[in-house]
Amino acid sequence: MIFVLSYLTWLALNWSVETDILITGAGISVVIGLLFCRNCTVLQTVRLTPKSFAYAIAYVFVFLWDLLKSNIDVAGRVLSPSLPINPGIVEVKTKLNSNIGKMLLANSITLTPGTLTVDIREDRMYIHWIDVSSTDIEEATKSIVKKFEKYLEVMYG
Repeated sequence: MIFVLSYLTWLALNWSVETDILITGAGISVVIGLLFCRNCTVLQTVRLTPKSFAYAIAYVFVFLWDLLKSNIDVAGRVLSPSLPINPGIVEVKTKLNSNIGKMLLANSITLTPGTLTVDIREDRMYIHWIDVSSTDIEEATKSIVKKFEKYLEVMYG
């Protein structure tokens, strides 16, 4: 698995199908696979299917759209201090089972302004939110997690 991902990364970065590039990339990918992932369990849940690739591409656009909306929201709060903020930590629940899926979800939440993943415990995440609209787990999950989770669930389970 690590060989395939590192080789695809090599090909994407070089953007060439010349023989020396292909052979060098294969060699480097084998070395990376042998050195760094003998007992690597993190990438075992990655699904390499056409559907997961399509969802990965869609996920990038969903993330970028949410990133743009969050930036505008936080910039508005900074430029207009009269806008209300209600900061706090909320508990949300995730359906993701894989560690890599949870990590990507936590990072996606943290990278969008106004939210910060504070802790992850089993199927629960604790998120610092700039404007807590609800402390109900289901409502907070729907507002923060669901938009990312539906794509990550297909890719990582």
